[in-house]
Amino acid sequence: MSDFIFRRATEQDIEAIVAMLADDPLGATRESPDELGPYRTAFAAIDADPQQLLAVAERDGRVVGTMQLTFVPGLSRKGLTRALIEGVRVHSDERGSGLGTELTNWAVDQARSRGCSLVQLTSDKARVDAHRFYERLGFEATHLGFKLPLD
Repeated sequence: MSDFIFRRATEQDIEAIVAMLADDPLGATRESPDELGPYRTAFAAIDADPQQLLAVAERDGRVVGTMQLTFVPGLSRKGLTRALIEGVRVHSDERGSGLGTELTNWAVDQARSRGCSLVQLTSDKARVDAHRFYERLGFEATHLGFKLPLD
């Protein structure tokens, strides 16, 4: 039996989520946990969009994990709806506890319950351990992704 509770994030979770986003070498260079205004604005947009699910994992009333699911209907693959997993983070003192596996499995279940036929995610090239983790869960690196910064 899991000690974790998975639920939709609330505005009260923003500070804990941002702290987890910033708590790794990549996040430390691109997140600003001392300036929550932009995160509150982004949260309001996410929370208002029915195709978005910003989720947290709790243990003993403390937020210890997060991820964002985006549900994308499309015409390709005979009108397939896919779920995109983004922003996965596990609190540093919960790494190795099985939370990442449980959180990902929960996300896949959420995708199935919304009628998705595919779950996909991206992971920074530098996150080699994360790549092995997702492969252990059955994800395959079938595509090459590209990004174009607009800032």
